Amino acid sequence: MATVQDLKRRIRSIRNTRKITKAMELVASARLRRAQARIEAMRPYADRMMELMVGTARASTSLQGLTLLERRDVQSVAIVALTGDRGLAGAFNAQVLRHAFALERQLRAEGVTVHWLVAGKKGRSSLTFRGYDLEASWTGFSDQPAYADAQTMAHRAAELYENGEVDRVVLVYNQFVSALVQRVVEQDVLPIPEQLLERREEEREQAALLGDFIYEPEPEEILQRLLPVYVETELYRALLESAASEQGARMTAMRNASGNAGDLISSLTLDMNRARQAEITQEILEVVAGADALTA
Repeated sequence: MATVQDLKRRIRSIRNTRKITKAMELVASARLRRAQARIEAMRPYADRMMELMVGTARASTSLQGLTLLERRDVQSVAIVALTGDRGLAGAFNAQVLRHAFALERQLRAEGVTVHWLVAGKKGRSSLTFRGYDLEASWTGFSDQPAYADAQTMAHRAAELYENGEVDRVVLVYNQFVSALVQRVVEQDVLPIPEQLLERREEEREQAALLGDFIYEPEPEEILQRLLPVYVETELYRALLESAASEQGARMTAMRNASGNAGDLISSLTLDMNRARQAEITQEILEVVAGADALTA
């Protein structure tokens, strides 16, 4: 049975750990609010970008020659996994990698070659430990991604697609729902889905009432420039969603850790009180036994 001093040391150690988890919870909470604000600021830009691309595609006489829209028989797929640079975030990293590995098994069963691109130290270390060769990896910005980081990733993915090294690019990341819920999303980035460039008939009629635009240069040339920007925007949106999800998962994990530490401290305090009472009882018995021995 543990002594009172041993139990005191354990309680002191757990209390120090709880201070750390409490501090990490508060830091994650503050970062989560900033990440949510960045997502809300990003949405109008992304929506406007989509409207501009759709309008330009509608004015184009032909979409031929646009490589990022070209569809080929899928022989090779690039999986882009977005993970974090740090742990202590519950199942945040594990569920992305689990989904990515399941997707890889499905593709290989269909005879498709898989290439890996990964963001985050956790994803990179897991893949290299399993012996995978990485086409590219990026680290150091999972907490606060910048648009330049999305540009770097988008350029590499577009390069692989345009060179014919891959026929499809799939993004796997955590979509932020709430601080308690992060949903794994599998999104096709390349080729750009054709349905994004299609408009419902009533939308076409409404646009016709506003009149036609004169494009300079030609709509096809404008669209050629807009498509890479669309890929960058989608990757940036995914990075922001992943950053918010990471902070939400870490805040929840640290809150649970603090609660578990409190429960453990209560249990150990009860054990310590019982051990102290047992020591006092034992001392009383020894005193009584010694008094009896002297009077005998």
